[in-house]
Amino acid sequence: MHVSHLQNWLMAMIEVPKDDSINSLCSSCSSISDKVYVPWGCELTSSKETAVFEVDYPLECQFFVRTICLSAGASDDMHVVAVCDGDGKVKEVPIATLHHTMPMVSFQAFELTPPVTFKLASGKGPVFITGQHITIGLEEDES
Repeated sequence: MHVSHLQNWLMAMIEVPKDDSINSLCSSCSSISDKVYVPWGCELTSSKETAVFEVDYPLECQFFVRTICLSAGASDDMHVVAVCDGDGKVKEVPIATLHHTMPMVSFQAFELTPPVTFKLASGKGPVFITGQHITIGLEEDES
C-alpha cells in the first residue's frame, strides 16, 4: 500500500462524533464555545518502538484511540501494543494484540488522558495507530 493511500485510509477511519455527547463530558464548564477535532497518528517499528502523545493543557482536551492496524508487510509474529503514562513510570498495559489473522482493532470510545506513551511491546511492526485529539474552547461566565 502506498503511503498516500495509507494516509487516506487512516483519515477515513477517524470519525467526528455526530451527537453533542462531548458537552456532557465537561459538566463543570460554564459553556463550550467550540471544539477542535485534530487527527493524530503514529507508526511503531522495531527501530521506533515508542510514540508519545502529549499536550500543553491536558485538562482542556480529550484523546481517543480509534484504530490500531498491522502493516501488510509486517512479519508473521504476534504484535502487542501497550500504553503507559507519558513518563513511562507506570507499568505498561497491553491494549491490542495483532497478527495477520487479526490485523486491525477499532475502538468506539477508548479515551486516554495525556500524556500517554504507546509502545510496541512485542513484534517488529510496522503498526499504525490513529487517534483523535479534541480540544475544548471554554468561555468565562459573565455572572
